[in-house]
Amino acid sequence: MKFHKPLLLIVALVISLSISAQQTGLKALGINLENYAYPFDVNYLSIESQNESYQMAFMDVRPANPNGQAILLLHGKNFNGAYWRETATVLAGEQGFRVIIPDQIGFGKSSKPEHYQYTFQQLAANTKALLDDLGIEKISVLGHSMGGMLATRFALMYPEQTDKLILANPIGLEDWKLKVPYQPVQWWYAYELGKTYEGIRKYQLESYYDNNWQPKYDEWVNLLAGWTLNIDYPRIAWNAALTYDMIFTQPVCYEFKHIESPTLLIIGQRDRTALGKPLVSDDVRATMGNYPELGRRTQQQIPNARLIELDNVGHLPHIEAFDRFIGPLVEFLKE
Repeated sequence: MKFHKPLLLIVALVISLSISAQQTGLKALGINLENYAYPFDVNYLSIESQNESYQMAFMDVRPANPNGQAILLLHGKNFNGAYWRETATVLAGEQGFRVIIPDQIGFGKSSKPEHYQYTFQQLAANTKALLDDLGIEKISVLGHSMGGMLATRFALMYPEQTDKLILANPIGLEDWKLKVPYQPVQWWYAYELGKTYEGIRKYQLESYYDNNWQPKYDEWVNLLAGWTLNIDYPRIAWNAALTYDMIFTQPVCYEFKHIESPTLLIIGQRDRTALGKPLVSDDVRATMGNYPELGRRTQQQIPNARLIELDNVGHLPHIEAFDRFIGPLVEFLKE
């Protein structure tokens, strides 16, 4: 795909980004976050996919006193593997788990394709290739947000490799395309190109944290906003648009009944995340992203599932309320 733009548009975009950078003190981040340090050593696996070769970044956190078990941590759409820092530190350091944290193709430190047919099946296959390369035959799988949809697809495709499944405020517990009018990839691309520091922070403040901001949340805003200052941001935005389309058109909620692995749902009850809310009426919007209801319904749909409800917690339990998140997780993993 070509990202050439009229000269006036480019000039306007550069001016806008310059103003935003001055206002927030942001620095431009590399297309693969080359100038952002992850909490653990980063390795790369060459993935041959769709007639191209891509680099899949991952962290392999080895415990000092291994318990013989491994866990896979799958990030959400607006994040990367770095936000599992505290979770991985406890699981590896105190509990003895080997912790595998990949950045999916198109995210974080992994390659950003010019063209890619994003499907959860493809991402699951890429993830399995990583685990096979590492020689891991059995693993628990934890997915947050979009990572919950991927974790579900992985568990459905590879039940023999999935020891336990944990879904932390996953998106995709409902089928949004039943309520939201379809928008083509170009629409999502324009939406991504219009993102600014102020807009990203406002969305996270309102959607993730119920207008209760803490300084530790700044890091996750700055990662996305820093990308908007990169000259190659159009390619990043294009990949983001493709993954929006993947999320919107590939629901997993109809297949929960087929999950074979013991499953834990950790659901922050204040979460109201749903794709496409700005595209529907107020009445329809009020019916979307009701996580208390969605969590209970999903527990009934998954054959061997239990539900942990975290009151007054939003979309990121492992960031907002870590102590309340890690306890039930460790207890479930150690059973």
